[in-house]
Amino acid sequence: MNPADPLLKILVCPIDKGPLTLLPEGPFLYNPRLHRRYPIVDDIPQLLPSSGEQVDDAEHRRLTAP
Repeated sequence: MNPADPLLKILVCPIDKGPLTLLPEGPFLYNPRLHRRYPIVDDIPQLLPSSGEQVDDAEHRRLTAP
């Protein structure tokens, strides 16, 4: 999956239904509102609520830094 992938425009977080961000150091999709990241395995996003991983505040700041 790459940043230009049109699939990224329609994928949403399974919990809050908001947009996700592709993390460059991933393969992960990230929800900055809930501080959750979802793995991408073999180019398939794992978007079950149980697949998400909560990140702490320090990691969230690192992931959202410009």
